[in-house]
Amino acid sequence: MSQFNHVGITDWEKHVYLDPAFNRPSELFCLQGSCQKAQDKLKWRPTVGFEELVRMMVDADLARLRAVPKTGA
Repeated sequence: MSQFNHVGITDWEKHVYLDPAFNRPSELFCLQGSCQKAQDKLKWRPTVGFEELVRMMVDADLARLRAVPKTGA
């Protein structure tokens, strides 16, 4: 998973836990989207690739966390 690689974590499975208690009974296992209709009808083209988008989102989360004041014990 590239978002973990971006912050130097190579074994992401050590950091991810899926709690079955939060699964919805009608949850679809795999959801996918396509921008093909926007490309065809609107002549729209994405300017940011998936990997770049992941890096942008992780960097934004890290910046937000750095901005939170740390409380001392």
